[in-house]
Amino acid sequence: MRHTPKRLAVILAATFPCLAVAAEPAALTLDSVVVSGSRVEHNSFDLPAAVDVVDAARLGADQARVNASEALVAVPGITVQNRQNYAQDLQISSRGFGARSAFGVRGIRLMADGIPASMPDGQGQAATFNLDRAARIEVLRGPMAVVYGNHAGGVIQMFTPDGKGAPSVEGGFVAGSNNTWKTDVSAQGEVGGLGYVIDASHFATDGYRDHSKAERDQTMVKLTYKPSQDGKLTFVANTFKQDADDPQGQSWAGYLANPRSVSQPTLDYNTRKSIDHMQSGLTYEHRFGDHSMVLSAYAGQRSTIQFQSIPKSTQTSSVKQSGGVIDFDRDFAGTSARWVGRFQLAGGKLTTTVGVEYEQSSDDRRGYNNYVGSGTVCGVNLSCGVIGTLRRNERDRVNSFDQYAQAEWQGERWTFSGGVRHSKLSFNVDDAYLSNGNDGGSVSYDKTTPTVAAMFRLTPTVNLYASAAQGFEAPTFNELFYSGVGGTFSYTLKPSTSTHYETGLKAFVGSDSRVDVAVFQIETADELVVDSSVGGRTIYRNAGQTMRRGIEAAVDSRWAGNFTSRLAYTLLDARYDQTFSSSSGVIAAGNRLPGVAAQSLFGELAWKHPASGFHAAVEGIARSKVYVEDTNAKQAAPAYAIANLRFGVDRQYGQLNLRTFVRFDNIFDRQYVGSVIVGDGNNRFYEAAPGRTWLAGVSARYTF
Repeated sequence: MRHTPKRLAVILAATFPCLAVAAEPAALTLDSVVVSGSRVEHNSFDLPAAVDVVDAARLGADQARVNASEALVAVPGITVQNRQNYAQDLQISSRGFGARSAFGVRGIRLMADGIPASMPDGQGQAATFNLDRAARIEVLRGPMAVVYGNHAGGVIQMFTPDGKGAPSVEGGFVAGSNNTWKTDVSAQGEVGGLGYVIDASHFATDGYRDHSKAERDQTMVKLTYKPSQDGKLTFVANTFKQDADDPQGQSWAGYLANPRSVSQPTLDYNTRKSIDHMQSGLTYEHRFGDHSMVLSAYAGQRSTIQFQSIPKSTQTSSVKQSGGVIDFDRDFAGTSARWVGRFQLAGGKLTTTVGVEYEQSSDDRRGYNNYVGSGTVCGVNLSCGVIGTLRRNERDRVNSFDQYAQAEWQGERWTFSGGVRHSKLSFNVDDAYLSNGNDGGSVSYDKTTPTVAAMFRLTPTVNLYASAAQGFEAPTFNELFYSGVGGTFSYTLKPSTSTHYETGLKAFVGSDSRVDVAVFQIETADELVVDSSVGGRTIYRNAGQTMRRGIEAAVDSRWAGNFTSRLAYTLLDARYDQTFSSSSGVIAAGNRLPGVAAQSLFGELAWKHPASGFHAAVEGIARSKVYVEDTNAKQAAPAYAIANLRFGVDRQYGQLNLRTFVRFDNIFDRQYVGSVIVGDGNNRFYEAAPGRTWLAGVSARYTF
């Protein structure tokens, strides 16, 4: 393709005044190698699936590297909302799956260096990703994600580099609006055949909203060793410790009056959350000629205490109420094994994969009143936001056992692939708080899910593909906890099942542009939806059928004059396909799923001066309105568009590499709702995004 960069820059600037950048021009890779989907190294261009790679350049492009939303915003089909609430983590949805989550990530499989970052029940937290040392993040959507099991929406995998070469040390510091700052120090290298990567960071912020302070410490260690020419041993360990205030949602009137404000119960009960998480894993890979075997095991521990704003009157309304303080200690572990065989067959290459995975977690879970005293109003003979009387004491266990098989045959022009997975999850509750009756019991779910795909190489630079699969999404523990009669554990919630169809095109346009387009449809039965959400406690139910239809498109280009650009667009029509009743009333067929934007657009345009190392970029993000509950009658979060700017200099002085940057987000100071809490019973759906903010940073790396 013959580019006219000056003309294109003018057209893009006029059409999309808020176009953006996150990657440096020299770093743009049009055909990344991925492992998601096929579980073996594969060029993304030749994979019959919607998969994007966020590389190290984009991950570290003038960002604090605190939230995955900084980089995943450039991926179509994935919505990553920074709630401005570190107590509840990011809100991540893939093709609408996961949007209902009141906190954390569900409906999407999270993994780091091949080790699950999601619990066996499907709940995960992207905050545990160590973005400082991330080499890339792979994002897989659509039917091929089904081969990863109980996760209907997609797979997000983070990979860190192996320690190699001469030792180096690196340190960095960033600071910005709202008293935000972060320090990071790391070391990497290889000594005596042992590769190592070590990192530690501290992050603190006062937050944009009132009552939203947070403080976080993270560490990670990665060791690699090759005991033989064909074997490789990898050890990873990380810790995550965070204390964060919880500003919760705000009413529409409160948001309009003051976007930074919080509701009075938030302050009365001093809502907050503390997390102490540690995890380690060991992976051994061995090659036998063209074949390979991978064995892995991991274990971890997580302690959490959360203070909610459930009023005293609610807690005393029933003996089944489990209080307004959640306190649990969790032990979790898992093992997996897979075999990959590579063969020549019928003039093509056949790759087969078979594997098994076992995961388990066990919680010692307690609930307490969040008050002490006989009064009815906080501060008047009533102390609120403190640990009171024990109201819950139980042992919660969940385990999953999955088996899967995949095969791919790749010929000169055709590629055919398929897979099947059997998943079984078992939940068990042992109730030790019997004064209000025994709420213990067990429930299990199992499902076999197939997937098939085909790709045709129309020309050497154009691939067409189609795929289909059946998906399976079981309730998580958090969705089961309060969804029974009277707010007790539910043993009757059913898993949702889905049928996915996708067709797509991947094309290189000349040597400097790549176009990816995917069209999809997802039919879901027994969709898990929010029935009500009050004071941080969410109750779920099964709805009828839903339908999701959409288009995802991305264009990456390199231009003359050291320019690069990216456009990513998502159209998602997600609706209820059947009428059903909930606590909100009758939900009509045709209503849109809440928490899901119908359209989103990301654009970037970047430039770098090769000699000086100076770079600059402009970035834009636009999203359509988002409904906040199932009736679609409440005030929707309005559509918005924002623009960001960044500048920086990268210089090499002998063995020293120095990087500095400054960025300005929301440069036109737009007021908008960044995320919503779906179905909040107090109508506090809205979480305000910051106005104009700034961030500046410096880092230095010295190689010995």
